[in-house]
Amino acid sequence: MGFGDLKSSAGLQVLNGYLADKSYIEGYVPSQADVAVFEAVSGPPPADLCHALRWYNHIKSYEKEKASEEAKRLREERLAQYESKKAKKPALVAKSSILLDVKPWDDETDMAKLEECVRSIQADGLVWGSSKLVPVGYGIKKLQIQCVVEDDKVGTDMLEEQITAFEDYVQSMDVAAFNKI
Repeated sequence: MGFGDLKSSAGLQVLNGYLADKSYIEGYVPSQADVAVFEAVSGPPPADLCHALRWYNHIKSYEKEKASEEAKRLREERLAQYESKKAKKPALVAKSSILLDVKPWDDETDMAKLEECVRSIQADGLVWGSSKLVPVGYGIKKLQIQCVVEDDKVGTDMLEEQITAFEDYVQSMDVAAFNKI
């Protein structure tokens, strides 16, 4: 259907007359013909062309829906980008600070050698910290040593097994303090 120049009032009057008994340019649903005519119209028709103005506002509402679908698609793309960026970020590693009491057999045990043996234990996720000798009684001192462990890699059971394996120096070992970092 030709309406002439839709930017002129004569073309808009022809369009208004055509739409007097129709909702759309072709058929009973919006079509590409409606989009083509909508794009050819420079703006909303004047109020006295009520059929053309009704049609224009109706087709314009579909443009808003199309824009909201575009915004929804853009939002989903951005969320996907955020999720992929977040997935690349390293996970937070759970760590614990442990204070160990290592008790020697007697007052004649070489405490420097005992500490050297304890510090010789190496494992991925284990970092030894400060240490001190604490008097127990009757001249016996225990080694109190700090370590930081990654919970998934090092456990207190493993530490106890390896420390008590130094049977010449170590009588027993206790966990004095255990704090999550």
